[in-house]
Amino acid sequence: MRHPLRSVALGALVVALGACGEQSPLEMFGGGGAGGYGGAETTRAATVAPRPDPDARGIISYPSYQMAVARRGDTVGAVAQRVGLPAQELADYNGVPQDAVMNPGAVLALPRRVAASSVGAGGQTGAISAAAPVQVTTLAGNAIDRAESNAPAGATISAPGATPTQVSAPAQMQTGQEPVRHRVQRGETAYSIARRYNVSVSDLASWNGLSGNLTVREGQFLMIPVAVGAAPQPAAVSRPGEGSPTPTPPSAAKPLPQEEKPAAAKPEPEATPASPKMDQFASEESAAQMARPVAGSVIRDFAKGKNDGIDISAPAGAAVKAADSGTVAAITQDTDQVPIIVIRHSGGLLTVYANVDQLEVQKGDTVSRGQTIAKVRAASPSFLHFEVRKGVEAVDPGTYLN
Repeated sequence: MRHPLRSVALGALVVALGACGEQSPLEMFGGGGAGGYGGAETTRAATVAPRPDPDARGIISYPSYQMAVARRGDTVGAVAQRVGLPAQELADYNGVPQDAVMNPGAVLALPRRVAASSVGAGGQTGAISAAAPVQVTTLAGNAIDRAESNAPAGATISAPGATPTQVSAPAQMQTGQEPVRHRVQRGETAYSIARRYNVSVSDLASWNGLSGNLTVREGQFLMIPVAVGAAPQPAAVSRPGEGSPTPTPPSAAKPLPQEEKPAAAKPEPEATPASPKMDQFASEESAAQMARPVAGSVIRDFAKGKNDGIDISAPAGAAVKAADSGTVAAITQDTDQVPIIVIRHSGGLLTVYANVDQLEVQKGDTVSRGQTIAKVRAASPSFLHFEVRKGVEAVDPGTYLN
């Protein structure tokens, strides 16, 4: 049986609890972003190629755009100076202050094309003006870039009209498939963007030098990793009722046979069982590290990389209870305006409760184990989506509930 799943984004969850100042809770949890909680079912991400190496100034060039790669300790202004662009122009184009310190490996989109680096006496490379003319007639493209990068110390490369100590050339153009360049919209998260393009969030972070909490900002440009193999498709599942044989109904013309009732036997008296010593036994739930948030059967199990939690069948309006004592760390909504509750517990654990309504707690509230925090939302079928996270990693809730 197929049941709808709306996975809470891992990266967004970490951002929400990392107190990033630039995003609202809705943005942090993927509200409004394709593939966040409320999007399509999770599919296995495709295998991707490594990000291309930049040139000497940190520029990756494609026919449609160029990206600059930050080095350790770089500000936006330092990157702009290295590539030969005004710092304010580069900062405005990427929606970030020019004095902001970049993560090593983070990328900035160039608002216009720049020429290649210059090589002077001693083999030192530096930036030249974006408007500098290209003065190469005998060599071009990748050949010149390779010659520049492989030139021995003190060597010079000359071209018609160039000085003996400097040469300018087009930036090295990458070959192969050009990655999609995505501009982050309000409400999108790293995880929702990765889901949208069917790549893993770790590959997206690696290609774009994202920080450990996977923060993205509105207006930021991201390079989407290029897939090198087709992503496996999820196994087909049937809809409720499909594939089940329909029993033949009884004929109205032929009456049902009379059921013969056996003679009632006189029950024999049973011995009174000894009273158990209840204080010697603990219930399964009380012995578990966490209590079940709602009574019901699990209709969808945890699957690493495919389902970050479990879905528990429960009637609409059933009480949703805190799995353990803790503090309400975040309350937000998915793209359908359905609330999501996140509770922080001791030992670095977080629990996530989705597909709920009628909330009875607020952000910052202290809750006790078994305290009602919300009700199960009416749906077809109605269920609670429940997750347990240890740091940034989604773990199997069953190990904590059983």
